[in-house]
Amino acid sequence: MDLSRFPRRRYTVGATPLEFLPNFTRALSPDGQGPNIWIKRDDMLGLFPGGNKTRKLEFLVADALAQGADTLITCGAPQSNHCRITLAAAVKEGLKCRFVIEERVPGSFHEDASGNHFLFRLMGVEALTVVPAGSNMGAAMQQVADELVAQGRKGYIIAGGGSNALGGLGYVACAQELQQQFYEQDVRIDQVVVGSGSSGTHGGLVAGFIGNHINIPIVGIGVSRDPADQEPLVYKEAQAVADLLGLGLTIPREAVVSVGGFWQPKYSIPNEKMVEAVQMLARTEAILLDPVYTGKIMAGLIGLVRQGFFKPGENVLFLHTGGLPSLHAYEAVVLGKTPVAA
Repeated sequence: MDLSRFPRRRYTVGATPLEFLPNFTRALSPDGQGPNIWIKRDDMLGLFPGGNKTRKLEFLVADALAQGADTLITCGAPQSNHCRITLAAAVKEGLKCRFVIEERVPGSFHEDASGNHFLFRLMGVEALTVVPAGSNMGAAMQQVADELVAQGRKGYIIAGGGSNALGGLGYVACAQELQQQFYEQDVRIDQVVVGSGSSGTHGGLVAGFIGNHINIPIVGIGVSRDPADQEPLVYKEAQAVADLLGLGLTIPREAVVSVGGFWQPKYSIPNEKMVEAVQMLARTEAILLDPVYTGKIMAGLIGLVRQGFFKPGENVLFLHTGGLPSLHAYEAVVLGKTPVAA
């Protein structure tokens, strides 16, 4: 697939590492009868401290610049990694940036919060609007855009998580990068585990694998929805990406697989399995996960291993999508000092 016809900014030098996790693998399967766990370090992408949104923003920001925008507008939760990376891209490009923050858990927004919210303030977000859970985020962002027009400015609206067909091209690019790494490192991967939230990463990767004839199953771990609600969103995204690329194919419905049960009791609310996953990877490989996304995604991988979902000796790749700053907003939780849901 040729991505060169789409404008693109480059925020990362080279490919992110593809690494085997020997200590974590042994900790998961002390008897040696489990899968081998590998990791794709998209937490090391550009726009420090990295994360999957960087890949999407390479295409989205290029489009914003092509349209003459002077301000990026996006939305997310109070500790949104997507908002933080969008702001970093805006700073890099000399643009302004505004957020609409959805307070999905009542009382969770705090002006003096640490983690990503601290970075919002440090990097100079121009304005931040807080709305209650369930608000029409598209309409709220359009209102911000209209306010800019009245000031003689031009905003560019980026969907939550950067999840639309254009943003999904970032994970088509990742699929191509992985294909090259599998060849160069002589690695055979049997299954891929990825987070499944706003659907851009999961859907883009599905389209990228199918379009590049990479015949490896992808398992999405839901961070906010169970399969009945999540899989249609991912399928729609994957098909939209394929259509944008002009592949002339229908994404097979069976290519979209997700697993639920690891995100409860609610999006961004900690649970015991997340705490175990964050501690386990930190203490075996010195790799940090975040409580909202990657901690629950890794909890899903651990759960699937314990359920016998993967065959002994299979090589399973975990896609690390970043999120480090929000870890600092949950320090007592991840150290086990604060009780959480089972």
